[in-house]
Amino acid sequence: MRVSKNDIPTKFEAPGAIARQKVDFGSASGFSMMGGEYFSLAAGTDISPLLEGLQGDLCQSPHWGYLIQGALTVTFSDGAQEDVNGGDLFYWPPGHTLSVSEDAEIILFSPQHEHGVVMDHIIGKMGG
Repeated sequence: MRVSKNDIPTKFEAPGAIARQKVDFGSASGFSMMGGEYFSLAAGTDISPLLEGLQGDLCQSPHWGYLIQGALTVTFSDGAQEDVNGGDLFYWPPGHTLSVSEDAEIILFSPQHEHGVVMDHIIGKMGG
């Protein structure tokens, strides 16, 4: 689920301030403590090969985040794809992969245990 800033409903406005809120943006219940993450990914990056061997060959951690700059495409377990562009908020449920079309700077909030399993798997695939 992706939403651009201007599509997030305005909760309130005051001189010099606008607060926007997207409700029902994924549930964190049932997951471990959350971690905050910052990723820099170069154009052309496709993480799919690094996810091979995980359930469905996909990342099985949910993520909530913000794409600071760049562009990427997320592919979900059902084959649906979603383009995410700089300035977008997003929620990715478990069962996804991504490829980067423009150098990207991403902030993620993820359950630290679930995403730790995925990142450890990626490190192993990279020979680390």
